[in-house]
Amino acid sequence: MKRAAKLLVSLLMTVVFSWWAFRETDWNSLMASLRTANYLWVVPYFGFLMLVHLARTLRWGCLLSGMEQVPFRKLNEASGIGFMMLLVLPFRLGEFARPLLIAQRSSIRRSAAMTSVVLERITDGMFVAALMRVLLMFVPAEVPELRFVKLGANLMFAVFASGLVFLLFALWHQDTAVRLVRATVGRVAPPVADKMADVVDSFVGAMRQLPNRRQMAGFFLFTLIYWGVNGAGVAVLSRAFGESMSLTLFQAYVVNCVLVVGVMIPAAPGMMGTFQAAVKVGLSLFLPASVVNGSGLAYANVLWLCQTVQQVGLGVLLMSAGHLSFRDLAGRLNKVQAQEQDTAAAGTLPSA
Repeated sequence: MKRAAKLLVSLLMTVVFSWWAFRETDWNSLMASLRTANYLWVVPYFGFLMLVHLARTLRWGCLLSGMEQVPFRKLNEASGIGFMMLLVLPFRLGEFARPLLIAQRSSIRRSAAMTSVVLERITDGMFVAALMRVLLMFVPAEVPELRFVKLGANLMFAVFASGLVFLLFALWHQDTAVRLVRATVGRVAPPVADKMADVVDSFVGAMRQLPNRRQMAGFFLFTLIYWGVNGAGVAVLSRAFGESMSLTLFQAYVVNCVLVVGVMIPAAPGMMGTFQAAVKVGLSLFLPASVVNGSGLAYANVLWLCQTVQQVGLGVLLMSAGHLSFRDLAGRLNKVQAQEQDTAAAGTLPSA
């Protein structure tokens, strides 16, 4: 029943955001844009997406290096397949894919690998939120959508920054942090408090195995490359839809930041709906509604399709090369999530 409710909510979110994104669409203009687009620009964009994957994989390797120097082939397999599973599986099952896959290919414990994923998320969230807040200072104030985008940036930064502050506090005062969790959350939901306390313990243990300064510098360098290439790719693909849709690098980085905030909203697998709605909001900061509701939405759909094809295609290729079964892996991920939920319900510590 809980999973059915989650699926229903995610599908509802997809329907609502799809309706909002396409409710004012100029379908004639959209179809004409799709027919006349110069799809040669898709070729370099796929090159940018592969660079994004490479930067994302190498920076994860930098984080894991404090525990083990994982060979690139194994790291690449876990990364490519993991991000594919994150995109296509419901119920956030894909969140467990990378930690599970890297644990099978190295001596790194799944809980420690999961902590590295959490640290990535916190870093990305704070970086994107801070970058967007700076970039928005140069967007004309009369744009109606600006206040909502600023609100999203502020909320995103507040959430990730508060999470980081608490986890750093736990790193310095582990026992106090655990007692604080039990004294607050434990009053309302003791099993959840036990699980949160275990997460704090796991995080602190993994943080104490962080790599040296050189590897951490590499992590932050690859983070800059990752987001830099990501935004540049958004600008490159916009060239396919003519002069009226060509985004400057500044505009592309703003649109990409808004997109990151948008796809954080829970939706059905594939991010359909929330993706297009976020791109529409980002484009609305710079382009007139007549362009956004025609060529802009055509661009949003092609952008979504390119990212989906690249992520799924790469994952399928790596899965095939590793002789892995999608069904078997999805089943293992389902068991992992069930174990996590059973652990939280029982108030015991996991063995992983």
